[in-house]
Amino acid sequence: MEYKEIKIEWLHHDCFRIEKDGLIIYTDPYKVQNIHGDADIILITHDHYDHCDPESIKKLVKRDTAIVAQKDCEDKLGSFSQTKIFVSPNEVKIVKGVSIRTVPSYNVNKFRSPGEVFHPREKGNVGYIFIVSGVKFYLAGDTDFIPEMRDIKVDVAFLPVSGIYVMTDKESAEAAIAMKPDLVVPMHYGSGIGSEENANKLRESLMGKIKVEVLTSIEK
Repeated sequence: MEYKEIKIEWLHHDCFRIEKDGLIIYTDPYKVQNIHGDADIILITHDHYDHCDPESIKKLVKRDTAIVAQKDCEDKLGSFSQTKIFVSPNEVKIVKGVSIRTVPSYNVNKFRSPGEVFHPREKGNVGYIFIVSGVKFYLAGDTDFIPEMRDIKVDVAFLPVSGIYVMTDKESAEAAIAMKPDLVVPMHYGSGIGSEENANKLRESLMGKIKVEVLTSIEK
């Protein structure tokens, strides 16, 4: 799809390809098969295998790719010679002319065991707010509907919907209504966790309120 002449493609899970005027940004590479060596910037929200996948990253990088990743990804990315920028929440970086702001990403009601959430706030996982040609994008990462979202104002929001480790489609709709983006793109489904039904339920929930685009994987 295109949004204000910016090309947005979905590969898998939370992996998107965003392209404008020769600049190509990927998010959370995972299960990449058919794309090779064209990434200018890669954004990685945390170190879990389905977000920081070195085999996929190898397929995307070129010599001057910049990899921006949450600090716990450092060991996984140790073999890469490309520029690496490790981040925590509430930082601002300018990378290849792109303004990138990190925001918290964590669980409040998805539990690994009683009292232990899957993604604790103190771990420092991040979401990203980044600007491409004046369009402000939000990649939420693995998160619930957290208080910080009420202060996020963007044009395009990539929001998880599976309800497994992340927001349900209902919670994602509540987050979208709080943020009021122009466009929501569902993610975190279809790779063994959640299904397209979750994405379609989000679209139904927001019909007449906020536009939702359910994308088809370009690697299918």
